Amino acid sequence: MPLKNKYFGIVVRIFFQAIFFLNFYSACYSQTTVTNDTITLNLRNAEDTFLKKNLSLLAQKYNISAQKALILQAKLYPNPSINVVQGAYNTQTGKWFQTGKEGEEAVQLQQLVLLAGKINKQVKIAESNALLAEYNFYDLLRTLRYTLRNDFYQIYYLQQSALVYDEEIRSLQQISIAFEQQRDKGYIARSEVVRIKAQLYSLRNELNDLKNQINDRQSEFRTILQLPAGKYVIAQADTNLVLSQHPQDLVLQNLIDSANHNRPDLLIAQLNHTLTEQNYAYQKSLAVPDLLLGGTYDRRGSYIPNFNGISVGLNIPLFNRNQGNIKAYKNLIEYSNLQEQSVQKSIEEQVYRAYERAIDADKLYASMDRSFTGEFTALAKAVFENYQKRNISLIDFLNFYDSYKQYIVQLNYILQNRATSMENINYLTGTNFFN
Repeated sequence: MPLKNKYFGIVVRIFFQAIFFLNFYSACYSQTTVTNDTITLNLRNAEDTFLKKNLSLLAQKYNISAQKALILQAKLYPNPSINVVQGAYNTQTGKWFQTGKEGEEAVQLQQLVLLAGKINKQVKIAESNALLAEYNFYDLLRTLRYTLRNDFYQIYYLQQSALVYDEEIRSLQQISIAFEQQRDKGYIARSEVVRIKAQLYSLRNELNDLKNQINDRQSEFRTILQLPAGKYVIAQADTNLVLSQHPQDLVLQNLIDSANHNRPDLLIAQLNHTLTEQNYAYQKSLAVPDLLLGGTYDRRGSYIPNFNGISVGLNIPLFNRNQGNIKAYKNLIEYSNLQEQSVQKSIEEQVYRAYERAIDADKLYASMDRSFTGEFTALAKAVFENYQKRNISLIDFLNFYDSYKQYIVQLNYILQNRATSMENINYLTGTNFFN
């Protein structure tokens, strides 16, 4: 074998072996890059951390407690009032604040009695507000959990794609160094070295874009989990579990029914309608005057000594009968009713579209020839041998590995879309049909 071909074969063999062991390097990659700023999480660990540490959820829990305390407040009756009158100056005796037989003292006790069931109506409104706070909590929980799970799967599949780029870049760096050494000796054409470097720069640029996507998701993920800034999460997904679940196994009407019963935003719309009706009833009750009962004792200030009397008072609803508030809440009832219908009608379309999207994503994955991944070793060997024999050019040789990289990246994207489309069904139905 001529010396030139001998060196050429050695160099190409180095490149082939580097790519050949890609899966081995990928398996070790997550272990070799773990640092103090790296944390490995599966989905269950992430959700446990989320439920314990998310500040938005913790804050909403305090709001629920506050609204429940207002139920107690709404049940309380008005306090009685007492008035004590002491004579300041007796004009007959010329004495200040005189007490005893010639002094003047009076005591008045009053109690406001709320009529037209105002207290019961206030209690119902407070109970509805407390329930509304719970529904808002569950809606926030549903939204944040959806974001969490979506980010988790996006991070996982983007990181899987990044591994392919890392390994191809690492291999090209090795072969670029080797080619430059052989070029100086005249065994490798300059054009081939330039082509390798161009491919290397292109891969680095693509990887940089990919890392920006990962870091965007990482930032949102850290915020939800309240992790320190700069902490890098390595996602570990149970891909077997994800692939074992299929949207075709679900019945569309069951999904719609589940959404109608479990969607917190729909429950909020329904409760807002109920709350408006309760406020309307309360505003009508405010048109009824409340009763003010009282008792009076006056020792020397009346037509007889030691006067005892009772008093009854109420406002005369002559001008203000709460007409404006009553009319406003009557219109708000129609408004809240239409809002509820709007949410109700949009749910069916949302669930249908999510179901359709999930089936399409699953079908696309099922249509892929996944045997190509297993056949890669044999194909790589054949391409390598043809390149070594100069049956194919360097460009064709590199294009093969680039095609393989694109295939893996597209496969990960399709898997990511499939997983997030099923998470969307969970979100839109308010039920964990997929785990």
